[in-house]
Amino acid sequence: MNFFSAQDQARRTSRRLVFAYVLATLLIVAGVTAVVGFAIYVTASEGPASYSATGFARSNAGLLAAVAILTTVLILGASLYKTSVLSSGGGQVAAQMGGTLVPADVRDPLRRRLRNVVEEMAIASGVPVPEIYVLEQESSINAFAAGYTPSDAAVAVTRGTLELLDRDELQGVVAHEFSHILNGDMRLNIRLMGVLFGIMVLGLIGRLIVRGGRHTSFVSSRRNRGAPVVLIVGLGLAVLGGIGMFFARVIKAGVSRQREYLADASAVQFTRQSSGIANALKKIGGYEDGSTIRAADPEEVSHMLFGTGSRLAGIFATHPPLTKRIQALDPNFRDSDYPRVERQRFRGDDRERVPGASEFAGDVTTALAMGGAQALADSIADTVGRPDSEHVEYAQQLRPAIPESLYSAAHSSEFAYLLTIALILDRSGRILERQLSLARDQLGAERAALLRRYYDELSETGAEFRLPLLEIAFPALKLRPRQELSYLVSLTTRLIELDGEVDLYEYCFYRILMSNIGKAVDPTGGRSPTRANRRNLRSSAIGLLRILADYGHDDEARSRAAFASGIETLGSWAGQYDYESDREYTVSILGQSLDVLLGLNSKGKESLLRAISATAGYDGKLSVTEAELIRAVCATLDYPLPPILVRRSARS
Repeated sequence: MNFFSAQDQARRTSRRLVFAYVLATLLIVAGVTAVVGFAIYVTASEGPASYSATGFARSNAGLLAAVAILTTVLILGASLYKTSVLSSGGGQVAAQMGGTLVPADVRDPLRRRLRNVVEEMAIASGVPVPEIYVLEQESSINAFAAGYTPSDAAVAVTRGTLELLDRDELQGVVAHEFSHILNGDMRLNIRLMGVLFGIMVLGLIGRLIVRGGRHTSFVSSRRNRGAPVVLIVGLGLAVLGGIGMFFARVIKAGVSRQREYLADASAVQFTRQSSGIANALKKIGGYEDGSTIRAADPEEVSHMLFGTGSRLAGIFATHPPLTKRIQALDPNFRDSDYPRVERQRFRGDDRERVPGASEFAGDVTTALAMGGAQALADSIADTVGRPDSEHVEYAQQLRPAIPESLYSAAHSSEFAYLLTIALILDRSGRILERQLSLARDQLGAERAALLRRYYDELSETGAEFRLPLLEIAFPALKLRPRQELSYLVSLTTRLIELDGEVDLYEYCFYRILMSNIGKAVDPTGGRSPTRANRRNLRSSAIGLLRILADYGHDDEARSRAAFASGIETLGSWAGQYDYESDREYTVSILGQSLDVLLGLNSKGKESLLRAISATAGYDGKLSVTEAELIRAVCATLDYPLPPILVRRSARS
């Protein structure tokens, strides 16, 4: 299953979840209305014999309708409230579960090892580095990813995970969680938590009513005829809540279980070895604390955890049986093979070593597909949201090879701000002095000088370092106050529009920054696609291919050939469009086209990605610069594209 199919499956699952929610809500509303009606009917002053059920319902239709409406509002309100709380960002979810943020400049070797593994997986996946948390009070082996989008994601692990797993096992667990990020499972999990809370809230209310009325008897409450009604209603709500809890657990288990198998398989694909994640699962089975979560409510969060986090089994289990998960990775494993895992603290080396990593030379670690533009387009499209072991190995080499001053700046909440600006400054140098002059007026001479230093260092590094630096800098950038982020948006907009022209490469970085900041500030909102019909979608796609064909080619014949290659990949409908060289595209026009293209369905997105790849690499070859341009364009369209591993050539 590729990235686009996985996204489609997540959306289908969401639609089924909505259907199940609506059905459950209707049944619960009908049940509550019936319970309230029954309670009033049997305790009426005239006595039940004075009424027929039909006559009673007819005479109290207004009251019963009000009960149904209030119940519906309560369930919907509870779901919306819970979803709103959870959608404030993955970091908020982790903090509510007792997580402690791992700082960027962490010195503890275990936590630095965790940060390095997460950063490498983010670089390999082509997504911003998520916030990293440790559940310090949890001695079990467990982890989770939370958030609405990759831009507001957080990855959290328990203290036991840090202390009991080696690097390969930790990498397997982190890769499992990144699968949930890339497959859209995080958003589904948050929606699931909100939906199930709305279904279960009436049961909670019913139990509270029953507890409050425990010492009230029907005999002593004859002077207060409302007391029996309240008790009957409380008992009815408790029973309905139990039924709702049953179906909620079944729904949660049905949604979660198969996606856990997929995440396990993806972790193996990411790391090219099943022993890491398999050994982590084996340690859960052989450890006395297993994967149990104690500080947080495991009932509420079990479906988003790496391990079950609770003792639920059978049809209620949110995860497949532990042994079956292991056997899917290691077919020869048996229940008797679980290792005995003792409480201990891993003593890490102060210098975090990466197994198999060598000095990064900027050269390729693998060759691209042979066979021309079509084969190239297919090979790139197949990696979206699906990094493999070569991408992870590449990231393990690239991360420590980033110049120390730039790497430190990316981890500093103060200097990440300036590094981000440096990444979108004009690479050609044509308007650099004007940009620096504006920065000096806005930021002061000292910061402008530091900005110039970062720009010079970036100019001396390869293009392959730029996007990873932006991904690494993002967590530190998010720590800045919201008003400073708004100012950053305003300043970078002025810098990129300074001469009224667009450099596509810098604009893509600007666009990625704007998108990530918007989603971090408002995870449920941010940038949304512009509504458009098929004609506008096709026109925007053709416009983007024309820009890509024109960009970097001084020879119009080569530009035409590049455009023709992309058109051929799009399909027969695109044959009616001709290449038109137009260097007058403005930021607003290009931005509008990208907003429109965000509205493509999965099939359209996959087709567009193949066309983008074929246009940029029309001769079946890619330079590092061209490869990073494809990644930058894809990132603006929310396609998490791993590094495109290419050979350096004279065109780089």
